[in-house]
Amino acid sequence: MKNNFLVILFLTLSFLGYSQDPITFETKVNKISENTFELITTANIQKKWRLYSQNLLSGGAIPTEFIFDNKSQSVKLIGDVSESQSITKFDPIFQIEQSYFENQSTFTQLIETNKIIYNISAVIAYQACDDVVCIFREANLIFNFDGSTLAIENIDLTSDIYENNNALAIDLKNTELLSTINDSSALTSSSYLNLFILGFIGGLLALLTPCVFPMIPLTVSFFTNNKSEQNSKFNAIIYGLFIVGIYLSLSIPFHFLDSIDPEILNSISTNAGLNIFFFVVFILFAFSFFGFYEITIPSKWVNSIDSKSNSVGGYIGIFFMALTLVLVSFSCTGPILGSLLVGSISSQGGAIQLTIGMLGFGVALALPFTIFALFPNLLTTLPKSGRWMNTFKVILGFLELGFAFKFLSNADLVEHWGILKREVFIGIWVLISFSLSLYLLGLYKFPHESKNVITSKFNLILGFFVLGFSVYLFPALLQNGSDKARILSGFTPPAFYSIYSKSNDCPLGFTCFKDFDSGLSYAKSQNKPILLDFTGWACVNCRRIEENVWTDPEVYNLINDNFVLISLYVDDRKELEVKDFITLKYKSGKEKIIKTVGEKGATFQAINFKSASQPYYVLLDNDLRILNKPIQYTSKDKYLNWLKEGLDNL
Repeated sequence: MKNNFLVILFLTLSFLGYSQDPITFETKVNKISENTFELITTANIQKKWRLYSQNLLSGGAIPTEFIFDNKSQSVKLIGDVSESQSITKFDPIFQIEQSYFENQSTFTQLIETNKIIYNISAVIAYQACDDVVCIFREANLIFNFDGSTLAIENIDLTSDIYENNNALAIDLKNTELLSTINDSSALTSSSYLNLFILGFIGGLLALLTPCVFPMIPLTVSFFTNNKSEQNSKFNAIIYGLFIVGIYLSLSIPFHFLDSIDPEILNSISTNAGLNIFFFVVFILFAFSFFGFYEITIPSKWVNSIDSKSNSVGGYIGIFFMALTLVLVSFSCTGPILGSLLVGSISSQGGAIQLTIGMLGFGVALALPFTIFALFPNLLTTLPKSGRWMNTFKVILGFLELGFAFKFLSNADLVEHWGILKREVFIGIWVLISFSLSLYLLGLYKFPHESKNVITSKFNLILGFFVLGFSVYLFPALLQNGSDKARILSGFTPPAFYSIYSKSNDCPLGFTCFKDFDSGLSYAKSQNKPILLDFTGWACVNCRRIEENVWTDPEVYNLINDNFVLISLYVDDRKELEVKDFITLKYKSGKEKIIKTVGEKGATFQAINFKSASQPYYVLLDNDLRILNKPIQYTSKDKYLNWLKEGLDNL
């Protein structure tokens, strides 16, 4: 849902609703014997959407469910509904492995009947998700026994589909505000421009390493010694373009993988075994930067390419010069490129995100070679090579070490090992940053380094800065520190994945209600308006609002002091008491029994607010007057202004 090299937040989009259903159904009946039939339901699933299996573990999506109208004694259901082969993969919405279908799936129910019948009806209740949001729908299924195939229109849960919805309906006022949703445009921290800039920063980091930096004057001297000044400048530009092109070409194979299976890069990055592999690789990268060994391209390859750059003239020779630079500098650029590569395929952008990152990296690396070749007098402004470059490599090594544990954290979250809870993860980062600060302050050296080198003033300043960073992170280790270390938001495990967490607590310690009637009574007694929060235990964007928006002091205080928070979890599978079961009748005459807290919350949202996606926030006064347009996933500033607008409208 993460760019592990540059700590890019997930690209998250807010969906305001769908004019078309992403899942459509067809039904048909196959005769097996004189009295035995197959009722077949085919689900056609739009690209990038998932329909979930009937057989799911708790903690994830709501399973697909069939409700057959078999009250007649003439029809007998044989066994359960069977389904076609599902896909079991890591799901970016629920952050666990889920079984689901893509493109198309079939469900089959075997029946027996001892009478001539013309049709059988049923209801399919299902949840469908893409990589950003989920919807809840039901569809009326009709199975005709005349051999025809029927295309089924979905029931929109946001419409008035129930004959007796008084059990959950409330007397809302200002319902015209429900026709539109407040602007909840998504945060775009992963925009293409930002990706390019972050890739560019990666290239600048590589440029300052001892494998690349000393090569600038050597390469520039080749072009400036050319007899024709005009040709030398043009060749320098071509040289820079070749460097960019070589790095861009590294992303080409991933576009082929992406075209074969758009989900393959996400599957690679979210696989627990591969995340452990990446963890080991990054540990190896870190220790190479520490100077214990070098990760290099075989020397015979480099020598072969270098000889071609000397023996072949023209543009081909310049290309081989650029390729030689890329290969020679690999021991320093390789770990950075590896970080960019793995981080890019770990996010939703896939191959195109990797290409943009590589473009930025290549431009940053090529730019100084080209600029100094065009303006050689600027070479005098460059700092001299020295020990500072080795120090810079060590700093990168500590960063690689920190990023390594992000991959281990991914595997831990997927497999629910409980090893790297939020506080443990941050504790490791505290130790890493503390160790780096001691190194910069000159309190220890790595084995290959001279013990007699005097620590520079810059190292001392940077060392104290890093020490301050470790002190800044430390409060996040404490029981009330879930809102600390916000600079690492989106990189650390989520706040609820904590050694201190208790199940079913209200977010951030708010006083909240998980039942609407109880919350409404309290709001009336306190004469306060209501912040109605339609959420889910497995709703990732709901957690992002809680961790990145509600934690803002102004937002937190506004909610805590002025509103009664009612959080209705639509995926809560806790069963209601039998006396609280709700029987709803469809207009067709079929019935649905609401048995769980989640079903009650989802149906309550659908009937009253004509919405079926989360997060979804509504402001009400205690007379059930809607104060302003509802809002979904959005930025802190927009959420804050929305809260203030609601208070102004009281």
